[in-house]
Amino acid sequence: MENVLPPAEELRLLDGELAQLDARRAQLLVRRAWLVQALQAAAHGPTRPAGPTGPVWPSRPAGPETSPPSAQNVLLALGGILLTIAAIAFTVVSWGHMGIGGRSLVLGAVTAAALAVPALLLRRGLASTAESVAALGLALTVLDAYALHRAALTETDALGYAAVAAAVLAAVWAGYGSVLGTLRTPLPAAVVAAQLPLPLWALAEGAGPGATAWATLATAAIDTVIALAAKPSAVRGLAVAGAAATGGWSLLTGLYLSATAHTAALALEPALLLLAGAGLALGAAWRAPSAAPVTAAVAGLSAVAATGALLGTALPEHWTVPGYLLCAVLLLAAVRTPAPRGILTGLGVAVAVIHAGALVWALPPAAAGALTPLASVTDVWSGTPAMASPPPGTPAALAVMATVAAVLLAAPRLLPAWALPRTTMSAAAFALAWFTAFAAPTALDLPYALTVAWQLLTTAGALAPAAAALPSRAAGPAAPTAGTPGRAVGVTVTALVCGQAGGVAVALLALAAQAATFAVLGVLAVASGAVAVVARGAVRAVLASATVVWATGLAGAAAAAAGLPGHRAGLVLLAVPAATALLAARLRSNPVALPVEVTGAAAGLVAIGLAVPHPPTLALVLAASGVIAAGTALRPERRPLAGYAAGVLFVAATWVRLAASEVSLPEAYSLPVTVPALAVGLLRRRRDPEASSWTAYGPGLAATLAPSLFAAWGDSHWLRPLLLGTAALAVTLVGARRRLQALLVLGGTVLSLVALHELAPYVVQAVGALPRWLPPALAGLLLLSVGATYEQRLRDARRLRDTLSRMR
Repeated sequence: MENVLPPAEELRLLDGELAQLDARRAQLLVRRAWLVQALQAAAHGPTRPAGPTGPVWPSRPAGPETSPPSAQNVLLALGGILLTIAAIAFTVVSWGHMGIGGRSLVLGAVTAAALAVPALLLRRGLASTAESVAALGLALTVLDAYALHRAALTETDALGYAAVAAAVLAAVWAGYGSVLGTLRTPLPAAVVAAQLPLPLWALAEGAGPGATAWATLATAAIDTVIALAAKPSAVRGLAVAGAAATGGWSLLTGLYLSATAHTAALALEPALLLLAGAGLALGAAWRAPSAAPVTAAVAGLSAVAATGALLGTALPEHWTVPGYLLCAVLLLAAVRTPAPRGILTGLGVAVAVIHAGALVWALPPAAAGALTPLASVTDVWSGTPAMASPPPGTPAALAVMATVAAVLLAAPRLLPAWALPRTTMSAAAFALAWFTAFAAPTALDLPYALTVAWQLLTTAGALAPAAAALPSRAAGPAAPTAGTPGRAVGVTVTALVCGQAGGVAVALLALAAQAATFAVLGVLAVASGAVAVVARGAVRAVLASATVVWATGLAGAAAAAAGLPGHRAGLVLLAVPAATALLAARLRSNPVALPVEVTGAAAGLVAIGLAVPHPPTLALVLAASGVIAAGTALRPERRPLAGYAAGVLFVAATWVRLAASEVSLPEAYSLPVTVPALAVGLLRRRRDPEASSWTAYGPGLAATLAPSLFAAWGDSHWLRPLLLGTAALAVTLVGARRRLQALLVLGGTVLSLVALHELAPYVVQAVGALPRWLPPALAGLLLLSVGATYEQRLRDARRLRDTLSRMR
């Protein structure tokens, strides 16, 4: 062992450390003695001993894990449980070894002692011990009742005896708990026992579900009285739980019996049961304001279920739910009574739940009924179809939706302002009312012409609220403050959605007849355009776009009516993007201009799609589209995007035209276009050095390079690939020299593809001559090398990308 310090110096340091430890130990021993003294003084009284450095309150020592009272309770509870188990074992097992006198004497004496001892214990202040002995006494009374039935009343019906015994025990326990009010167990036990007598009595009498439900409802009434009158929280909690369980069972039974009753006589008793439950819940709501919203809601639901069941027996099939809804509407009038706010809230919740349930029931048949006319259209312009029959429940479903819409409109005047979100209600009321009106012809079984006319009228009417459209952003603080602008906005958006959905549906329905198609599309276009003129903000843009859509449909219908094939119909549809381009140029900075142009461009894409099967027409459509895009590019704000689009369309038109004409020498047609295009691009670059090379030279170069590349790939001679490769090399070098991105990318791409085309046969031949294991091995080596230099290759790729991005 090597010493860092000399031995003498290290020994001196060790002696100093030991001296400090001895001093610290002495200090800790003094502190320990003082703490022991402080604890002893605290045990005799609240004194404040003085410490070595002055008066100091002693720190609280760590106590035992369980306090003496809790340990006492555990021991007492265990003792009571063991005694109860012993009593049960004695009653069940050893009962037969004793006579009737002995049995009565033993159980009676033990029970009397167990019930009397808690009074003595309470006088001595032993509450926990008294609680345990009292619980033992209560358990012994149950055993007494059992023993009495086994010994002397064996012939008595078990359920009837259990009902009487439960009632007697509940009364005895309640009286015992009232006499010894300090005990916490007897009164809650009496509440639990009180749940059994009436239901057990009903079962003993062999009563049906209705009588049993009345018994449980009477039990719920008793629980309600106890919950309202009792003071201990444990008793109130058990009574509330018992009332909820027994009352809920009664109401569910009454609801089931009323819903399955087919006559008024059968529905009368469950209706009375539900009304009694409603009265009980309403009384509880009046006496207990804290629970009023819940109990009042239960009362409202029960009352509606009772009256709706009686009314439903007199209504035809499929009209039962509207009967319940009518009762809920009548209940809505009750919220105008001067009742407490909690009760009004509960009744409003009940009405809302019933309306929501009725609406959920009505939506599927109503939607099926609204779509039924579309099922009648078998083919386009096949003639006036025979209307299909709606589903059986459609009239009732539409009646439900109309009723809910009316209630939503009237509810803000009936209910307090804090109870309902008025914006949502107004929008929902409008949507339901419009849908009901739109689907009404189906429920009325109207013929085709009237159905189309009515649905077209409702669709146009849905667009009317859009005239007061969303306020534009420019309105700012000047927007109207009277009324509720939020509600108007919600109705406007809802009306806009309904109008567009209805327009699509009626337009599809009108496809069955030619005259209906033109009439519907014309009315939709005029209505959308007229409302777009007076609307503002986003609504105007949506309606303007919808007008372009309907106009596109009219153009397509006109082409079909003229007997034009699909590819020529594309030429007709080009009138739409041309018109929208002119209109947008007129509107200029108006916010509507861009949506109109975009919708017109979509119509142009449809025209191109229609012309695809016929290449000559496709070339013409592409060229015409290029002209429209070039005209749009004259506007400075549209020049970048429209200019590129025009170049692409012109080049594509050239390629398609050459392919359609089966030209074997495309350069003869493309070079006359390329040369002037490059000249124009050169002039453009001289006037505007910042102009992109893609705009100046891209269309001209692509017009020749792309067709020549396609021709070279199908050419078996060497001259065309050689000339094309030479030209591509020259373009690439010029692009690298002048730092022009378009020339470098186009020339390099074409040069690479030409070289690949020329080398492909030799590569195939070489690969065929190599062993089959060599290509995978070479590929593996390549991947290894690339992976090893991945970071460097990534940097090179980024450097190349940056270099290209800096080019014009």
